[in-house]
Amino acid sequence: MRAYDIIRKKRNGHELTDDELHYVISGYVRGEIPDYQVSAFLMAVFFRGMSETETIRLTGIMLDSGSVLDLSNIARPKIDKHSTGGVGDKVSIILAPLLASAGIVIPGIAGRGLGHTGGTLDKLESIPGFRTDISIAELKDNLTHIGCSIMGQTEEIAPADRKLYALRDVTATIDSMPLLASSIMSKKLAEGLDGLVLDVKVGSGSFMKTVTEARDLAKLMVKIGNTRRVKTVALLTDMDQPLGKTVGNSLEIKECISALRGKWADDLREVTLTLGAWMIEIAVSTAGFTFQAAGRELAGIDEYKKGLAELINIGAAFKKFIEMVDAQGGDVEAVLRPSLLPSAKLIKQVQSDRQGYIRKMDAEKVGTATVLLGAGRKKMTDTIDHAAGMILNRKLGDYVKAGEQIAMFYYQSEEQAGEAEATFLSGIEIGPDKPELKSVIVDVIQ
Repeated sequence: MRAYDIIRKKRNGHELTDDELHYVISGYVRGEIPDYQVSAFLMAVFFRGMSETETIRLTGIMLDSGSVLDLSNIARPKIDKHSTGGVGDKVSIILAPLLASAGIVIPGIAGRGLGHTGGTLDKLESIPGFRTDISIAELKDNLTHIGCSIMGQTEEIAPADRKLYALRDVTATIDSMPLLASSIMSKKLAEGLDGLVLDVKVGSGSFMKTVTEARDLAKLMVKIGNTRRVKTVALLTDMDQPLGKTVGNSLEIKECISALRGKWADDLREVTLTLGAWMIEIAVSTAGFTFQAAGRELAGIDEYKKGLAELINIGAAFKKFIEMVDAQGGDVEAVLRPSLLPSAKLIKQVQSDRQGYIRKMDAEKVGTATVLLGAGRKKMTDTIDHAAGMILNRKLGDYVKAGEQIAMFYYQSEEQAGEAEATFLSGIEIGPDKPELKSVIVDVIQ
């Protein structure tokens, strides 16, 4: 068997067998098949796709490249959430301590930025000292004593995905449905979960641009999860504009801290609480969990959302966040005083050149502009600038005057600002009519 023949077979549109997929993936993990051949394989999959059967096979092979966490000694329900990737999407960082404060265990294994989208690990690492490279033993200890922990993949957890993830980021093969599904699900199924809630982004800033694409991806991942006996639900959420008010690592951590203290943008609040409510629902339906607030047992998504909001209001979720940061080596003082987080040398106001309503804010172009400012990677070896990014002063539906500020850019060198500003403004459309705003929750796939 040769990698060349398998690449050609997929290039020509044929379905690969379990043995052929195993040969490519296992050979890559062992270092026997080089990056350039796997890049060709990924591009062939990108253009030719995979059948549902192939995708399920690929997920299993990637999962079996490592081990599955054994969390059976923790009696509480183990539920996680994962996003397909968006711009300004910092939900996982808020949800983990929030659900832990509700009594659910969150074994978060997260990823880094892909293309124009940000990564949870990159954001957390903007907290001085925060370690995402903790061991499995440390993860289990954190889950036992705190209820939540967020770490990167190790050699033990889906190592095939770890290698492919970085390669996909720089070979323009991110937004492939089978590659997305197998990557996400192999990583999540390795966590030893009781249940999983997926946030499938749809719109200009996501990898799935249409509701039809997003719904197909959601159904595929839900089927993979349930086939593996992990109760899985997917929500389709809007990504036609960035989520929240910030894009960029330390800026998003500051927004997370504000959210955990009860001050947050409406769209970020709605997505976070709705995803959290479905995590509670899975824990209730599969593990006999009870969620109480004000001395009574809550039932139903709307009541769960209210109960989670109360945990924010009383400071329980923020307390858990502090505990998690401390346990993973992060500077707690920087969380208590966000001004100590990384800050950029240069700040630039980006202004509107006309008056009217913001009718479009292309989230992908916002994300690309943030990468150009230094907050993302153009190649595998690039170093993230944790201070770079932007604050959005206006969003869809807001009225602006000529010369009024739309955003604030944060960066280190003047060379970064020009192209970033041009890219950002090319995605902004301003007109006389106020646009009709869509719901941020598009659909639920069970």
